[in-house]
Amino acid sequence: MCVANDRPAKLKMGLIGPGFIAEHHLDAVRRLEGVEIVGIAGSSPQSGRDRARVLGVRQAFDSYHDLLAEQQIDVVHNTTPSHLHYEISLAALRAGKHVISDKPLASTAWQCEELCEAAASAGVVAAVTFNYRGYAAVQQARTMAHGDELGQQVYIHGHYLQDWMADDHVFSWRIDPVCAGESAALIDVGAHWCDLAEYLSGSRISQVLADLHTAIPIRFSSGTSQTFAGPARDHGTPVEVHCEDLASLLLKFENGARGCLKVAQVLPGHKNDLQIEVCGRAASVRWEQEKPNELWIGYANAPNAVMSMQASLLAPQARAYASLPAGHPAGWPDAFRAVVSDIYDWIRADRTATRQPATLCTFEDAHRISVIIESMLESHKRGGVWIDVPQKNLEGTREIVAAAGGERR
Repeated sequence: MCVANDRPAKLKMGLIGPGFIAEHHLDAVRRLEGVEIVGIAGSSPQSGRDRARVLGVRQAFDSYHDLLAEQQIDVVHNTTPSHLHYEISLAALRAGKHVISDKPLASTAWQCEELCEAAASAGVVAAVTFNYRGYAAVQQARTMAHGDELGQQVYIHGHYLQDWMADDHVFSWRIDPVCAGESAALIDVGAHWCDLAEYLSGSRISQVLADLHTAIPIRFSSGTSQTFAGPARDHGTPVEVHCEDLASLLLKFENGARGCLKVAQVLPGHKNDLQIEVCGRAASVRWEQEKPNELWIGYANAPNAVMSMQASLLAPQARAYASLPAGHPAGWPDAFRAVVSDIYDWIRADRTATRQPATLCTFEDAHRISVIIESMLESHKRGGVWIDVPQKNLEGTREIVAAAGGERR
């Protein structure tokens, strides 16, 4: 492990799972100082070599086991499909590597718990890239919500809507229960919203009531399972789909606020429509991912305002995330880079800094989101009733499993 006073000039990183999201992990790392990309590992030796050429990485390992055995690698990025996160992150932790995982942390809350325990035992940094935390507007909204500018919070609402699965000839591993688990839309994009809701408000979701629906129960598979690949050209094989592609949820927060969330991936015209609004007694603040450089602020007795991301106007906590001059829009890759940068700063500090970076999502934080999603699934299974979300992560996992009459998996 690298320590603050005795560390190599560069941290060495390796990446496992060079698919869609891997490109953005590599891009973020290349924009940092003091990090060197050693190599990648794919699903097979040939796929690893092919992707290494495409991604401009000099070395392809034959397997992720070979990559983890490379002594010079300090940090492992796990960007594999969700069902592989647990196995590979656990192996990386046991190899003594720092781990940066794409979300979700694992397929089940039990697996997340085991990863948290393994990370604590290994004494390494273990983080998850909930990348929307990296926007300056999100940091500004969080500062306002945590301070006195909004007053007592009464309502937290929003949605995460997409249309990339609106065609029944789109088939992805994300709707295959073998690969994705019980949930599709909730674990994929709803998790982002839940993370933002607790992150912005500073209050935990305490109860959930869920109505989940499969709007397209039959899809046609042509063998490809890539995310955002578009509809297949041939007819394909019909496959029954049982996980949700549409969800409506009511929420209660520990601070007394009520909430509402809509999640879907089958609604035409909604590309990556993430919106979240925190309403207080004094003011409301709303952020829209497709307008990432603006923050809407609403008042009852004064004109509403739209705040642009000019560093000099932002709260000190948000100013560092406005990396471009006013009028130069920051985008999705910039927020992703900010999150990855914070994680590497924490690795270099060996977690001895006075405060951990603002955007850091630890394995424990990500486990918390898994507990929330599983509570939503349980609410739906019980016919759409209010379910208490356990507030202690590890104990919460056991309560959810016990309530469902299930076993650890």
